[in-house]
Amino acid sequence: MKEFGIGMIGFGFMGKAHTYGYKTLPLYYEDLPFRTRLVGVCTAHEDTAEKAKRLHGFEFAATDPNDIFSCKDIDIVHICTPNAYHKDAVISALKAGKHVYCEKPLTTSYADAQEILSVLKGIELTTQMTFQNRFLPAVMRAHQLIDNGRLGRILSFSASYLHSGSIDPNKPIGWKQDSEFGGGGVLFDLGSHGLDLIYYLVGEYESIITSNRVLYPQRPGPDGKMIPITAEDQSIMMVKMKNQSTGMIEVSKIATGTNDELEFAIYGDKGAVRFNLMDPNYLDFYDNTKLDKPIGGEKGFTRIETVQRYPAPGGVFVSPKAAIGWIRGHVHSLYNFLQCVYDGRQASPSIRDGAYIQYVMDKAYESHEKSGWVTL
Repeated sequence: MKEFGIGMIGFGFMGKAHTYGYKTLPLYYEDLPFRTRLVGVCTAHEDTAEKAKRLHGFEFAATDPNDIFSCKDIDIVHICTPNAYHKDAVISALKAGKHVYCEKPLTTSYADAQEILSVLKGIELTTQMTFQNRFLPAVMRAHQLIDNGRLGRILSFSASYLHSGSIDPNKPIGWKQDSEFGGGGVLFDLGSHGLDLIYYLVGEYESIITSNRVLYPQRPGPDGKMIPITAEDQSIMMVKMKNQSTGMIEVSKIATGTNDELEFAIYGDKGAVRFNLMDPNYLDFYDNTKLDKPIGGEKGFTRIETVQRYPAPGGVFVSPKAAIGWIRGHVHSLYNFLQCVYDGRQASPSIRDGAYIQYVMDKAYESHEKSGWVTL
């Protein structure tokens, strides 16, 4: 049986989520033609690296990423660091001949993403971005319906990803609110997910106009001292797509009353779909081809019970009728990547897809600075 050695760079929240995927993968997917070993974990501090090794079963801990890249027992490298460190880590992993699974966003600028793309030329390695929301059954079903023409010509859409964690002006910031490490604000953090989902479901972007907002010009840093804030708390985008549809995308961490509110609604001339991550077991579908007589006929939104109905081999362990959760999308995303590595083919969404989303986000920032439409 083929075995893949795994190296993890960064072990904060997302590093733990990726590790959870490896630990549970054999339960969710039986009789896989490959297995994995957690070989090395690297963090900035020796104590956190050693703790990750001790608690989660890695074979060695490191504070130098080169220990991961140079290890002959590691076949796959996960990039789970703050955004500012992604470019160098991805390039080093690719040059070392490692397959790469990278957290979003790919980099902090499209120029950096282009550097990665230049390294990728001629390299036959599997790469994937961690856009795990593509791998929820409801989203997968929406993609099927659109691909099968059930919505007809896409006319318009809306998407939003809303949090409320940045409303408190006295809450110390984390690295995602620090432009030095994050490269941007909520547009990179939540916006990358929203933009990718619309890209996945609707297609490529044609033009964009954006308005970003920083709620408080100063916030407490990790040490409690007030520091200037340049990373946006809210971004509202109007976009025109190459298929001539038009939509609105909002991402915010100052949406009072929200938790992890990722929503989309897509409207075509034959039908529509809508989804809310806080109600992830269902996809709403409207079939506009049904008759509205007598007394409404069969018109109206239908709730499709996607729940945990993954295609084989993903339907074991947990009942397909059992409620799904946020982490399950991560597990199926990881399975998709590993199966592609085993098959020797490119994964989707690939690092090239991540670079495209980086390009769209760069154009969104450009639009905000110009206060006008920008063509992609």
